[in-house]
Amino acid sequence: MENKELLIKSAKALDIHLTDHQVKQFAIYYKLLIEWNKKFNLTAITDEKEVITKHFIDSIALLKVSSLTKVSRMIDIGTGAGFPGIPLKIVAPDVELTLLDSLKKRVAFLEEVIMSLGMEDVKCLHGRAEDFGRLKDYRETYDLCVSRAVAHLSVLSEYCIPFVRINGCFISYKSNHIDEEILESQTAIKHLGGVLDKTIPLKIPDSNIVRNYILIKKVKRTVDQYPRKAGLPAKKPLR
Repeated sequence: MENKELLIKSAKALDIHLTDHQVKQFAIYYKLLIEWNKKFNLTAITDEKEVITKHFIDSIALLKVSSLTKVSRMIDIGTGAGFPGIPLKIVAPDVELTLLDSLKKRVAFLEEVIMSLGMEDVKCLHGRAEDFGRLKDYRETYDLCVSRAVAHLSVLSEYCIPFVRINGCFISYKSNHIDEEILESQTAIKHLGGVLDKTIPLKIPDSNIVRNYILIKKVKRTVDQYPRKAGLPAKKPLR
């Protein structure tokens, strides 16, 4: 990795001190991302500096607003090329991680990344959140659910909150200007057993990007009717 100093410096700005092993893991991850991206579209961002800032650092910046020290099990919904799940697993290797994505090719990529990085306690699932969120092995079994997927918060809430145990948390990665979206999502969050805890804005180091982390606490179990069948949450969001 030619720009490993940028990675180290940006992580340090977040009070994350990367080991040599972790830097090497990020370098391998970047190499695989670029190689696989030639076969099919994983990301429009391929410049090494931009991948470091917009994918790696953006993913792990979560640790600046929410510690993972009390998180045993975490799931990343709509993980795509593994963001934010895999970078978070690199910096918090003791966390048991599940990665869920609906595209089989992306899951194959994730499996190779996990093997190449020598990661343990990582599971890749191919399918829809609406389906897995109804299965007892996954429903309400996670301390933390994260998602950087591009969808309205009301839709993401129906995808994600069913996976979270009571007193656990769902954290949505959002861009700036999200006040109206949060307001429109209050009903969905409440129906699903959650409550908006707080929204924390954070400037990503060495960039002009401002990320908003929306923290939703699970306060009661999700009723059996949610999530609705695959495709319905996006077509008819809870409002």
